[in-house]
Amino acid sequence: MPSTPHTSVLLIGASRGLGLAISRQYLRNGAHVVATVRGAVRTALHDVRDEFAGQLEIEHVDITIPNEVRGLRDRLANRRFELLFVNAGITNAEDETPRDVTVGDFSSLMITNALSPMRAVEELQPLVTQTGTVAVMSSGQGSIANNTRGGFELYRASKSALNQLMRSYAARSSGDPRTLLLMAPGWVKTDLGGPNAKLTIDESIPHLVKTVDDQHGHGGLQFLDYLGRTVPW
Repeated sequence: MPSTPHTSVLLIGASRGLGLAISRQYLRNGAHVVATVRGAVRTALHDVRDEFAGQLEIEHVDITIPNEVRGLRDRLANRRFELLFVNAGITNAEDETPRDVTVGDFSSLMITNALSPMRAVEELQPLVTQTGTVAVMSSGQGSIANNTRGGFELYRASKSALNQLMRSYAARSSGDPRTLLLMAPGWVKTDLGGPNAKLTIDESIPHLVKTVDDQHGHGGLQFLDYLGRTVPW
């Protein structure tokens, strides 16, 4: 028997890092997972599919291209999932400021980290059961209240924008019974988090998945860290 209430998972962004680890954890827990990659080349997710034959399907989508997200929705139109988890993110130099950043780099950061994840939620949420969960990967650095030391100013701004857009979505969808989650995984050693991060993937992701599972059926919007603690907005 599956050890998760989210027995069917649609995971956006799973070719590496946190998304790859989330897919593996849900597969270990007995879920059927549809996970996405951007390009057509083989990724580490394909190795996971070989390990979990028949339990993992791979779809291709770049969430910064709206037509590709709509195409994914259309391909999965007859499917229903207990969990939609949107995992997408890029970063910039820690010391880069609004004075330094190019318009192109700032636009790319905001489109990838804030606009595109929410567009994916809007397009794909009809595929989620009424008792299901919609989760989006945020960051503790998106917390305005907790920002007492600065650094990563533009990345912080993009995640704060994501949080605000998710709050607006929740307010606009106040009658929707689905559970909505913004998740902060902690500072994790990945290509994005870098080698100086405090947590390994194995110290973060199993706890993060348990936190998501524990919120199944609760409804409403929460901003939580990987240990289930509320993160200040």
